[in-house]
Amino acid sequence: MLDAQGYAQVCPPMVHLTLASKSETRTTLLRNAGLEIDTIAPRVDEDAIKLSLLAEQAKPRDVADALAEAKARKVASKGVEGLVLGCDQVLEFDGRVLSKSDSAEDALELLKEMRGKRHSLLSAAVIYEDDKPVWRHVGQARLLMRDASDGYLQSYIERNWESVRHSVGGYKLEEEGVRLMARVDGDYFTVLGLPLVELLSYLTLRGTLPR
Repeated sequence: MLDAQGYAQVCPPMVHLTLASKSETRTTLLRNAGLEIDTIAPRVDEDAIKLSLLAEQAKPRDVADALAEAKARKVASKGVEGLVLGCDQVLEFDGRVLSKSDSAEDALELLKEMRGKRHSLLSAAVIYEDDKPVWRHVGQARLLMRDASDGYLQSYIERNWESVRHSVGGYKLEEEGVRLMARVDGDYFTVLGLPLVELLSYLTLRGTLPR
């Protein structure tokens, strides 16, 4: 390829990136950033991994990191070429690592418990290449939920349950969930479940993306 002055430009080789997830949010974030990706959902027993780590009193960031690595490792072990990205997010509240709510009723009770208090979202990302980890990062965001009324929380869940049923904490900040918050400290992409800025910086530094 020639630049405007007619000199040859050296383009970095395209490295294939596979997201070890079917997450629509993460897929959209990566593609909006200009990355060409494939997605493969790994068969990982997340609950078993989480329970084992919590039994060993692992820190929340270590739980998120281990889950992200398990997903990347699982997909990479299938012989997928290029880079494999595994991601996971955990919510820490009141000294507990929370899981997704099983029902709208459980989500409502959780929101009532969390209102007026702070919680943390830890979003981990791990990249595998040739069956070994080559990069990892855990981002953290701190959120303060406003003291919303019972009536608002009830109507919020009724309107949004189908959208947030797979979201830890029962909300999506990019949707009406932002109205639940009084303060957000941390990177927006970390809240969405992907430390995107750090990921793109790594891909740029290694030459996968152009400088």
